[in-house]
Amino acid sequence: GQWTISHTSPTTTLLTTAAIMLKLGIAPLHLWYPQVLQGVTMNTALVISTWQKIAPLTLLYMTHHTLNPHVLLFLGLTSAVLAGWAGLNQTQTRTIMAFSSIAHMGWLITALVLNPSLATLTLITYIITTIATFIPLATTKTIMGIGTTWPLSPTTTTTTMMMLMSLGGLPPLTGFMPKWLVLKELTATGLITLATLILMASLPSLFFYIRLAYLTMLTTPPATTNTEYKWRFKLFPPTHTSLTITAAALMLPLTTMLYPTT
Repeated sequence: GQWTISHTSPTTTLLTTAAIMLKLGIAPLHLWYPQVLQGVTMNTALVISTWQKIAPLTLLYMTHHTLNPHVLLFLGLTSAVLAGWAGLNQTQTRTIMAFSSIAHMGWLITALVLNPSLATLTLITYIITTIATFIPLATTKTIMGIGTTWPLSPTTTTTTMMMLMSLGGLPPLTGFMPKWLVLKELTATGLITLATLILMASLPSLFFYIRLAYLTMLTTPPATTNTEYKWRFKLFPPTHTSLTITAAALMLPLTTMLYPTT
């Protein structure tokens, strides 16, 4: 047997959409999300950004056929736009990752309207990449503190930069795969304008990913002798995240195996 939600009234549909969007932190119902992530530890923020997304996304998956697709596409575009612009002036890593999550949820909702299978692949890619990014950043609170991990583990710092680039959707990293497939589906459906807008909306997000990567690899905070040596704190061994980092960086060649592109 199976359990489905059907025969919903317009009022019920509206309330269901609003409730799920609020739970996911989708713009314009996202104001609670950055504040909550900023007030918790990095590990708790990781759980909120990954595990806590599964239940509302499952409910959205089961009810998306009864919801207005135009509303969902609008909310997806709004999330991508607002999260990109709001993240530009942030300096706290958890707040930046919160806006990153909001932007990715916008892409995921857009994928769900187009093809539920594509939404599942997008969610899996998002979770893998987010885990691989959050764990190396667990000992830092600000973007200026990221580069101070280089003296202890250059490998970890390098892989962190790669994960940030993957979150930004740069090829040939894994994060490029879901965005490429979503744009392909939008183009095939005839939604050229929406594809162009959501692609342009991803540029501000890409900017603050590149800024994080630049501060991670190519700069050193000024007056390091007068600041706290954060690299002396115990970090997660790179071996604990080697599998997720590999998956988050090198899955793009498997695109045709994971999702039919023809």
